[in-house]
Amino acid sequence: MKFIHTADWHLGKLVQGVYMTEDQRHVLGQLVETVERERPDAVIIAGDLYDRAVPPTDAVDLLDELLERIVIDLGTPVLAISGNHDSPDRLDFATRIMEGRGLHLVGQLRAEHKPVVLRDEHGEVHVHLVPYADPAQVRYLFGDETIRTHDEAMHAIVSRIEASMDPGARHIFVGHAFVTPGGEPQANTSESERPLSIGGAEHVRAEYFGKFHYTALGHLHQAHYVLNEHVRYAGSPVKYSISEETHRKCFYVVELDGQGAVTLDRRELMPLRDMRRVTGPIADIESHELCDDYVFVTLTDDNPVLFPMEKVRAIYRNALYVERRPAALAEAAAAGEGGAPAVKGRREADPVALFAAFYEEVKGGPLAEEKQRLFADTYEELLKEEGDAV
Repeated sequence: MKFIHTADWHLGKLVQGVYMTEDQRHVLGQLVETVERERPDAVIIAGDLYDRAVPPTDAVDLLDELLERIVIDLGTPVLAISGNHDSPDRLDFATRIMEGRGLHLVGQLRAEHKPVVLRDEHGEVHVHLVPYADPAQVRYLFGDETIRTHDEAMHAIVSRIEASMDPGARHIFVGHAFVTPGGEPQANTSESERPLSIGGAEHVRAEYFGKFHYTALGHLHQAHYVLNEHVRYAGSPVKYSISEETHRKCFYVVELDGQGAVTLDRRELMPLRDMRRVTGPIADIESHELCDDYVFVTLTDDNPVLFPMEKVRAIYRNALYVERRPAALAEAAAAGEGGAPAVKGRREADPVALFAAFYEEVKGGPLAEEKQRLFADTYEELLKEEGDAV
């Protein structure tokens, strides 16, 4: 059984006010070319097909174009789940009709789990499509009041799947979560991915997936494995933040033999434009060759630069951000000799910590734990409402 593992397309993504649709079409076209050339048994997309609950028309058109090419023109099944950025209800629309053509989209988690069954010369491969669901949804769906965290929710989901797994089949788990080796907190691989839980635990233990021959994950934007080689993130196909500057974007071609042993082939994607940092005085930058890359520029001039963005964009036409950091200040900060400390901006700070600091400054006392939880819950609800309204 050969299949492709990809994730986190984020169609409709805006970076610094620029839509990434053209770049997404370019790299995902390379994935389609691989499907056409190698004819895998399926393409698996592990969540976040779109970047928002109500995507722009160009994003919907691009997804429609890609799925038509893979499923109808090339006759290759696509198995996909919703991620935390998607609208589960929208992805669930007309799914039963599309399944007959080989398109399996699972938007909503359901109490009764039914895997997608694929077959090859060795027998059946059961693909368990588990869309993103927050702990409150899982708690309500399963009627289990003990489920409070993402880890407990995933444990409950996997336990139910394991109870009905066919021992004679090979099994693939497809999920969208923040999985770490022991469920311990780790930094996200990208600043462009919003947290799954505000002020709470979002991490899931990798040990839960031990009975699956392969676990295809989405959510984290850097391709890597967790705990063992068969629990993997494919990462996003495009850089969506300067924090992803060093990422080498890819998808996986995965093969399962008759016993479920896995062979992996990492296929790197070539971007239409790179996303990277450029640092130096404006005189040096103006001597660079013309370039279409998405760049975040740091000017090291000691004196102010007039019209910096206009000057930078004369060379880097797709420059996204320009700041000035004098060379002496940058060197002092790097050497730990003073200068402006590296402080997270408001957008990067933990909202609960930010509110707690504001509360303490205004009220003259610390924010109680109960009020922190109330703020976190309210903030999370507002994020969901904002996503549905965008």
